Amino acid sequence: MIIREALAQGTADLKFANIESSSLDASILLAHVLKIDRTALYAKGSEKITEKDCVLFCELIERRCGGECIAYLIGKKEFRGLEFFVSKFVLVPRPDTETLVEAALRIIRKGTGDWGLWTGEQRVENREQRNEKRESTRVLDLCTGSGAIAISLKHEMPELEIHAADISVDAIDVAKENTERLLSGKSINFYQGDLFEALSSSHLCVSAPLRDFNVIISNPPYIPSREIETLSAEVQNEPRIALDGGEDGLEIVTRIIQGAPDYLLKGGSLLMEADPRQMNEISIIMEKNGFTDIEIYNDLSGAQRVIGGRYEK
Repeated sequence: MIIREALAQGTADLKFANIESSSLDASILLAHVLKIDRTALYAKGSEKITEKDCVLFCELIERRCGGECIAYLIGKKEFRGLEFFVSKFVLVPRPDTETLVEAALRIIRKGTGDWGLWTGEQRVENREQRNEKRESTRVLDLCTGSGAIAISLKHEMPELEIHAADISVDAIDVAKENTERLLSGKSINFYQGDLFEALSSSHLCVSAPLRDFNVIISNPPYIPSREIETLSAEVQNEPRIALDGGEDGLEIVTRIIQGAPDYLLKGGSLLMEADPRQMNEISIIMEKNGFTDIEIYNDLSGAQRVIGGRYEK
């Protein structure tokens, strides 16, 4: 079989399985198998494929027909210009989440010089002292998954001190691998545990928990449990622990909002991705927990995707 024939057959099989992007997906999978880019794929259309590659391609097409997403099949996904390794243990990074990164960058750049910044031992409130003693802007990424948010922030602002946590040991391993591949020696501190518990003194084997963040950022599970079974096969193949937000979708979101004040510096910000339908309720929960200047950020489609606020108490 030649490349052109394999591509046509793969496209037909995917189309029969009601995969809307059948032609694109077939070309991505075949290029992956042959270890060439898609441009070369079409240029070499008359070249023969080995039996081994043909079998592998057919296996990937079959899995795609069964609902596995392209990112899991080829083991990678681009996010903010970086190519992340992904596996079944983490959510696939999505363009919508870039809104969360952009909101965080905006707040960090705006806040530099105005925060009571961490100095290692104490909170420094005086502006002159802050300028003299500042060590870094400290950011916490909860539910880090593949590390896409934390790594993107560090890549774009290397001076940030980034800490990231996830309840999944496997997810932390994926995030660490991506950090080693993408950050060229720049480090991120990873912790395994359930939200803020990952930063507790018992987890860290220190006398006091890790605190005093300028920004806490998260793309938490926020899909109501009952809705997960109504989602596409692709989404249902992603780790449920990273999707399931409880009965109303706000179980983890609420826990983050309630816990964040103990870990934020005065004037620090909390940012979270959520469903557009949840924004009003999340805003109310944030206000009840002492957050002000609540702002909602739209994604590229114009949908409300990210909500954030400042903690001043």
